Amino acid sequence: MSKPKTMNGKTHQLQLRSFLPFVCLLMLLLTGCVRYDVGINFDSQHHGQIIQHITLGQQLTSLSQTEAQKWLNSIEQRAKQLQGKAKKISPQELIVSIPFSNGQDLADKFNQFFNPKPEKVTQKVSPENLDLVQLKSEMSVRQSNLLLLERNELTLSVDLRVLGVLSNQGNIIVSPGSLVDIDLALNTPWKTQLIDPENGLSPQIKNEGKQLVWHLIPGQINRIEAVFWVPSWLGIGTVGIILFIISGFYLKYRHFPGLEPSFKTAR
Repeated sequence: MSKPKTMNGKTHQLQLRSFLPFVCLLMLLLTGCVRYDVGINFDSQHHGQIIQHITLGQQLTSLSQTEAQKWLNSIEQRAKQLQGKAKKISPQELIVSIPFSNGQDLADKFNQFFNPKPEKVTQKVSPENLDLVQLKSEMSVRQSNLLLLERNELTLSVDLRVLGVLSNQGNIIVSPGSLVDIDLALNTPWKTQLIDPENGLSPQIKNEGKQLVWHLIPGQINRIEAVFWVPSWLGIGTVGIILFIISGFYLKYRHFPGLEPSFKTAR
């Protein structure tokens, strides 16, 4: 009874060795299947955009064109639900822009987009079509208004431990995380400061610190913490109006409001 087991084990090893070169070749051919660039453009205190640029490699679309198109369609539908727009450059390339009005709105829309709830998904986009590339993320933004300036503390956690490319039946098409390249860029009016950079990802610093670009690492939890300042135009405008009124009062009465004028007595 032991001989057949030995023969089966050897046969299994031979089959595995003969299949290994094919797997390696497939990995090389499929490298860079999905290029996913996410940009957060925080233009001002009350305006910004989430920009996504998705490019599918020819290898992936050839392997499963139907699943790839379903995924791109689901991205378009989710963008529209968040008052965003999607523009197809080609059947393999899509650009999505989602506006936000402040830090809290940014966090809400970012989390809703990357973690859609099944009950909020329309009939055209079923939940099983949302998992072609698995991205689990959680963002929070804490804001402090200091009259002339607004301080924004952004925290983002992206879990890429189970990154994979799946079919709508849940079957794995491509599983290695190295097949998906994900970059996240943060663009702010002024220089951005990193919080605890030693324990977080190290970004590329561009445009004198106004743009930070992180390359997310598949297979692990990526954590980003950053602080940036934006001008508070409402506060600046309020201070400007107050200074204008005080200046006009002084020009008319030759003294500042609340201060009695001092007159020199003639001898």
